[in-house]
Amino acid sequence: MPRHTASAVPCPARDPTMPMLKQQIRLCTSRDRVRLAYAVTGGGPPLVKAANWMSHLEFDVGSPVWSHMLCALSENHTLVRYDERGCGLSDRHVEDLSFEAWLRDLETIVDATGVDHFPLLGISQGASIAVAYAVAHPERVSHLILHGGYARGRLKRNLGPEMREEAELMARLAELGWGQENPAFRQFFTTQFIPGGTAEQHRWFNELERVSTSPANAARFMRIFNDIDVVELLPQVTCPTLVLHAVRDARVPFDEGRLIASMIPNARFVPLESGNHLLLETEPAWDRWLEEIRAFLPAPAPSADPAFTTLTRRERDIVLLIAQGRDNAQIAAHLGLCEKTVRNHITSIFSKLEVENRSQAIVLAREAGFDRPRV
Repeated sequence: MPRHTASAVPCPARDPTMPMLKQQIRLCTSRDRVRLAYAVTGGGPPLVKAANWMSHLEFDVGSPVWSHMLCALSENHTLVRYDERGCGLSDRHVEDLSFEAWLRDLETIVDATGVDHFPLLGISQGASIAVAYAVAHPERVSHLILHGGYARGRLKRNLGPEMREEAELMARLAELGWGQENPAFRQFFTTQFIPGGTAEQHRWFNELERVSTSPANAARFMRIFNDIDVVELLPQVTCPTLVLHAVRDARVPFDEGRLIASMIPNARFVPLESGNHLLLETEPAWDRWLEEIRAFLPAPAPSADPAFTTLTRRERDIVLLIAQGRDNAQIAAHLGLCEKTVRNHITSIFSKLEVENRSQAIVLAREAGFDRPRV
């Protein structure tokens, strides 16, 4: 059985009273005995995120760069994400750091959680891993979502000597400056990922780079990324696919997203008006991204309890949060509503469920499965 520990860190917060996004961090072991850390948040049908580098399960979930996405994806799904080998809470000192090992690790995570059929999300380098997994396991992946991804590494797009020199220079830069207290070296990479970020977001991303992996691993990662090539796998993807890419992405060229969408049969392509590789909560492109994701994924199945079939989508969202023990203020903050609106929804919910108080509603909701994830 996987070992696990509970963790609670803030959602994207505007004040200290904001709700907490709770997660369970667990450990499992790969075929070559590498310990992999994964986290489970939210509730509902599963959604698996393929790992991308520079991740740290505990550090990311309370960040000003990642947390809005993690909270949004956890609202209606049981989100499973993990630190890939060499990063975060997974084993850092590993002999085999390769594309094939990353694919096997995703297989290990899926097996450890016990999910059978699920949407798969791949961001940046994680997109290539997600493509490879979807082709290897078509019976398990129901929908594929790729954001800011590439099927060809830097050296597969351009074999010229200048590109090789530039690629090696960036790897050497990581080896020399990644672990230094002075963030000047890391700021170079930060501005490629979130050029439109605030000073606070840049400081956080600089620190993420330092805490997520070692300088030696950062250079190893970059050299492997440069040689990724899953182009031949793209036509073999059989599940519905959504490809999103920022039109001015400074990290992964927009044309790489277009290439993926053009080669996966019937893929839907969504250009996003942004220059950020990782979309920030305050930009309009983030709202578009979330809208497209929610429209693409199947709506959560209705509860088996007929008492819940009359609830609206918003009322079901509120029931989920009530079952988690959140009060009206926390629910309002989590859903972006005023407390009066939440109270009105709860009055309607109590009437439809034929309960008299919150305690009765919690019992009924938990019996119907509106509580913590089961993976």
